[in-house]
Amino acid sequence: MAAKKVLTLTLNPSIDVSSEAERVEPEKKIRTCCERIDPGGGGINVARVLQRLSTSSRQAPGLDVEAVFLAGGATGAAFDELVAREGLVRRWVRIADDTRTSLTVHERSGGREFRFVPEGPTITAEELAQCRAAVVAASCDWLVASGSLPPGVPDDFYAEIGGAARDRGARLILDTSGAALDAALAAGGISVLKVSKEEMSRDSAAAVVARGEAAHVALTLGSDGALLIGADATLFLPAFEVETVSTVGAGDSFLAGLTYGLAQGMAPAEAFRIAVAAGAAATLEPGTDVAYPEKTLRLLERVPQPERLG
Repeated sequence: MAAKKVLTLTLNPSIDVSSEAERVEPEKKIRTCCERIDPGGGGINVARVLQRLSTSSRQAPGLDVEAVFLAGGATGAAFDELVAREGLVRRWVRIADDTRTSLTVHERSGGREFRFVPEGPTITAEELAQCRAAVVAASCDWLVASGSLPPGVPDDFYAEIGGAARDRGARLILDTSGAALDAALAAGGISVLKVSKEEMSRDSAAAVVARGEAAHVALTLGSDGALLIGADATLFLPAFEVETVSTVGAGDSFLAGLTYGLAQGMAPAEAFRIAVAAGAAATLEPGTDVAYPEKTLRLLERVPQPERLG
């Protein structure tokens, strides 16, 4: 049987720079160490984890993973090189403006994490049309659209591109917020919607499923665990304690684990277990790194069967 193809879309990627400092104080030169640079953005992070899981999988044929992203300027070339180092098949849609650079600083003395995230470049109508054409040309079984919309992109773009993907037989997995989320829900047809408790309540998530806007909603609850809400049942898994190094990329790793399981044809409950394990595995990594398969599989042994709430 041929491998299922997962295509990820990242409209607003970033070069993610992370470092550590003993103390962060205003108006002082902050000396840092332990710097690392990663390619970031929701869809890119999901693709990174999917690629790692697929290449290490003992289950043939694994997944065929491809990443579509917008990038440009001097930083765009650097971003593409970072993606290439991950071993990802990629489709670079070039834009005129510079790709953004994000900064995360971990303060060792206070155990705090400071994140500085720019708005991102402005996308022209022509660049967006090229992105649309790239997604349509890259036929897939699953499309993961994840991350914020940069300036210049209309609120309904995810809804539009999701409809185009469904017309070609793909299922849409969506992780976004705000007006882009509202527009996508109005259009419906979402296979899996991933949101956090800050973005949606349990009752609202259940209503999304009841109205047929999404087949499943994965609702992350932070230290309280996560819910996977479907028409037949609401499944719950608690969070489990690990020695957290950084929380950056945990949500994207959770989504990647869920996508991996579903694309492999697993039951939603089993895919949900992998999602929780991958999300926890990401917190074990420094800076802006994401989950690795070895730690994900080790943590998966500790994830119980989901509790059925209804």
